[in-house]
Amino acid sequence: MPYDSETLLELGLSRSALDRSATVRKDSGRTAAILRDPTTRILDLYGDRAPYEGEPGERRLRYRPPEDADTERLVAYLGAHAGVSYACAVRPAQDDGEDSRANLRSLGMELDDLDVGVLAASVGLANWHAAQGFCPRCGSPTEAREGGWVRVCTNDGSSHFPRTDPAVIMAVVDEADRLLLARGPQWRPTGMSVLAGFVEPGESLEAAVAREVMEEVGVEVDAVRYRGNQPWPFPSSLMIGFRARATTTELHLDPEEIADARWFARDELAAAVAAGEVSLSPHLSIARHLIEDWYGGRITEPQGASEQWSRRA
Repeated sequence: MPYDSETLLELGLSRSALDRSATVRKDSGRTAAILRDPTTRILDLYGDRAPYEGEPGERRLRYRPPEDADTERLVAYLGAHAGVSYACAVRPAQDDGEDSRANLRSLGMELDDLDVGVLAASVGLANWHAAQGFCPRCGSPTEAREGGWVRVCTNDGSSHFPRTDPAVIMAVVDEADRLLLARGPQWRPTGMSVLAGFVEPGESLEAAVAREVMEEVGVEVDAVRYRGNQPWPFPSSLMIGFRARATTTELHLDPEEIADARWFARDELAAAVAAGEVSLSPHLSIARHLIEDWYGGRITEPQGASEQWSRRA
């Protein structure tokens, strides 16, 4: 559905045509009826992979109607669109199948607004359920309730809800209009992106931007400006994008976080990407949008470069 928002970037995972219908979740009888209704569309999720159909560039999710075996599975009610209800069935990653399957990183840029919302919510919920099988208070098993959006402790009755971890991600630009890019130690040698980090308790978003940049590369920033946000369910983040102005440029890298960092002018970055010396974040990421927002348009790169970046070690 369209939103009036301050979001300034066209971000793939911020698109969603799904009405989450949160009030329906609280009615267990209604939810159960929806999950038996033959018109309901169920998405099977195998680990992080979902079945799809269509050729590359035009792929779409493949749904099925409810089946009797769903009563033995974790099935989460996701919401509705155009009078049709949607749900996700969490399946073992190792389940065999001859259908074509792919993950959100691969499919995200191709899916329409409905499918991308369904898959992003499915992956985020599945990751949360996988980590919340036991009560954080007493250690007893928990059970899924309210259409898969609450887990309740079987011992003390406490309710536990999905959590999203806010993370800031920032394009740092100096007075010469150069962009700062960095590479983490675990990335492939050519992979570079903007800086990012999690927000700490009691910290504002702007303060988190300044702290993370100082901690990772030793650069002071000001003029922190919001640019957009998108969910990033890998496993449970909300990426909140900013641009910040560097007031210092000398780099002092934290070796545990940053293996390399460089300032780039636009022509330098374009040449490095074209030569294969630098691989940028994939287009699904807010990082790529922040980079191209600074650059002023799409950056041409060798075919398959961003996909290889996303498969870093």
